[in-house]
Amino acid sequence: MNTEKRDSPAATQMLVLRDRNLLEVRGVTDVVRFDEESVVLSTSCGTLTVEGASLHVQVLNLEQGTVTVDGRVDALLYDDPEPVGKGEKGGFFGKLFH
Repeated sequence: MNTEKRDSPAATQMLVLRDRNLLEVRGVTDVVRFDEESVVLSTSCGTLTVEGASLHVQVLNLEQGTVTVDGRVDALLYDDPEPVGKGEKGGFFGKLFH
């Protein structure tokens, strides 16, 4: 049994948001981009976009898979890593009428 992936720091994801102004993320594999209004992270659960204001990357340790962001957090958004399969309809109405 291959336990290397499960035991790696980036294999499990955890988000801790304190008072909407300090976000700790574990399970980060890469930082795609960041500025004062958004931080985009590749994680073990897909691409995570943090939206807000005055955002700063306080801690970045990709070896351990951790990122800490401070500033006002307005939204946490995931991109779905799974593509829509053949014959499946995507989006709200596709799921509604499926």
